[in-house]
Amino acid sequence: MTGDDRPRVAVFRPDDERLTDAVETLDALGVEAVPDPMLEIRPTGAVPEGADWIVFTSKTGVELADEAGWSPADAAGEGRDGVDTVERATPAIACIGSSTADAVREAGWPVDLIPEEYSSTGLVAAFDALGVDGVRIEVARSDHGSHVLLDGLRDAGATVHETVLYELVRPEGSGDSAEAAARGDLAGACFTSSLTVDHFLDAAEERGVRDGALAGLDDAVVGCIGHPTRETAESHGVTVDVVPAEATFEALAESVVAELDA
Repeated sequence: MTGDDRPRVAVFRPDDERLTDAVETLDALGVEAVPDPMLEIRPTGAVPEGADWIVFTSKTGVELADEAGWSPADAAGEGRDGVDTVERATPAIACIGSSTADAVREAGWPVDLIPEEYSSTGLVAAFDALGVDGVRIEVARSDHGSHVLLDGLRDAGATVHETVLYELVRPEGSGDSAEAAARGDLAGACFTSSLTVDHFLDAAEERGVRDGALAGLDDAVVGCIGHPTRETAESHGVTVDVVPAEATFEALAESVVAELDA
């Protein structure tokens, strides 16, 4: 352990304001954060194409589109084949999650749909309830998006196109948290996506501590945002203790700390 005798909880957010906010959140909850970014964002330079609906699955995607000078008006009136197929003046916007929706509003764009369940499955269900047969839907996201969303929308009758706005890679030098887990120095871990689980275990393997890291996680409180992240963790033999009802880091952190205190 370190000189700080508080429980140590690993967090894997990208090394930007999200990591800073996550560390501050854990600190306010009375635990010591172990920041170990497992995701690095590499923009592709692409922007969303024309459609009846634009789907954003993350705050990052919204910010990259906005920084590129894109707006919903740019995707109005023309499909990707150049044929005028869009009836709306501008596309409607759907978002997975409140933080994504907040980013859309901050960019000055309207939010037309947020599913009750912040997941690909939840968004498919929301679109299915609306009825999207023959509707063109543009999904703008990372290169690691789930096929559940694309397949589900197509099964509902929509014409779906995906634009990869950014790639997600494991940062060089990541893995300190895996060594901490292997030493038994982690009380908890907050996984925010399936990819953070994969990258944590890849880093552990690279450092030669995969078995020890898995054992350390077994002794810790492991929290995951969303059931897909939980399923990924469990597929690797990680026991997941908490999945908050709300898919936000704040809810995840609170759930993990509450389990530590239980």
